[in-house]
Amino acid sequence: MPRRESVLDFTSAPPPKAELDEAERIACLRLTRSDHVGPVTFHELISHYGTASAALEALPELLRRAGRMRAARVCTKAVAEAELDAARRMGADPLFAIEAGFPRALAATVAPPPMIYVRGVRELLARPAVAIVGSRQASAAGTKITRLFAAEIARAGHVIVSGLARGIDAAAHEASLDRGTIAVLAGGIDNVYPPENARLHQTIAERGVLLTEQPPGFEPRARDFPRRNRLISGLSLAVLVIEAARRSGTLITARFAAEQGRDVFAVPGHPLDPRAEGTNQLLKDGAILATEPADVLSALAPLTRARPQGLADGFAPAPSHPLPSPPPAPGKARDLVFSALGAQPVDIDELIRATGLGAREVRSVLIELDLAGRIERHGSQLVSRTDARDLDC
Repeated sequence: MPRRESVLDFTSAPPPKAELDEAERIACLRLTRSDHVGPVTFHELISHYGTASAALEALPELLRRAGRMRAARVCTKAVAEAELDAARRMGADPLFAIEAGFPRALAATVAPPPMIYVRGVRELLARPAVAIVGSRQASAAGTKITRLFAAEIARAGHVIVSGLARGIDAAAHEASLDRGTIAVLAGGIDNVYPPENARLHQTIAERGVLLTEQPPGFEPRARDFPRRNRLISGLSLAVLVIEAARRSGTLITARFAAEQGRDVFAVPGHPLDPRAEGTNQLLKDGAILATEPADVLSALAPLTRARPQGLADGFAPAPSHPLPSPPPAPGKARDLVFSALGAQPVDIDELIRATGLGAREVRSVLIELDLAGRIERHGSQLVSRTDARDLDC
């Protein structure tokens, strides 16, 4: 795991983002909850049509051209309004990736989630964050060193991010409550897991931030925890791992962090302790050795020195004016793009060169192919062709 230069710089001012009214928020949520609209497709649709309302208006025709009309479900206004009402009754507000206030670090990741629910002190989302994660079966020594790192890093001005699990996660949250902590949930904002952290869950809602991309009432499944881990690393400038077994979900967070260009730190452990096998292996693979909080703080100092005012305004720009809807992509363009694709992921710019089509036309075709399930996205710029035997269109 070689060290990579962080993609973030909190010393530079963020570009402006869109201001959404209630109608556009509902349209964004409808788009997010519609079938076959994943994170990449959501952002492509908004970029292509300018607003979620315009994208929703175009979606039925796109689905028809994609051959998905019978199976596809477009989220209704009533369903979206009911979800928002349920979240707000719980004290949570939606925050969309295209609007002001969305966390800069998360917005900078490849295919950021279209929206998150936030409950608590939203100002914390504007501050640079460090994730601290580790074993659920933490040792006494591991808990002690977690509290030390979390308290010192938080005292230096960083928000501490973790997953509200038992063990290392809970210790990190508790030690940073007074200065800022964010708990990322795998389930809905109202889902308390594990049950013994119910009081901590409530305290963070009052003094920190609870954050999730799932709707209220959602009960997490096993596959939802890696998605939660990707949010933890995506929100953070760096990830610190304290105690992790060789086959640990914590290592998934470390892998996501490395893929997102974040620094990964690990605290070494005793070679005979199974809880140290994962952290020691991370160090062998290139993670940064951390034996005291200064190791983390000194590495992050160049990225966070002299932060400007207005940091909460977001990271990536959104169109300030709706773009005109493009004409339907002709079948010839669709055939050209699909023929140029293979099993090996290819950059969209290469597709543009290979087909001779315009960038806007290629992206329009890719939206259709994505909705049809005929391509697979590998981040925002890489696409490949799916196996035709797996198609249902």
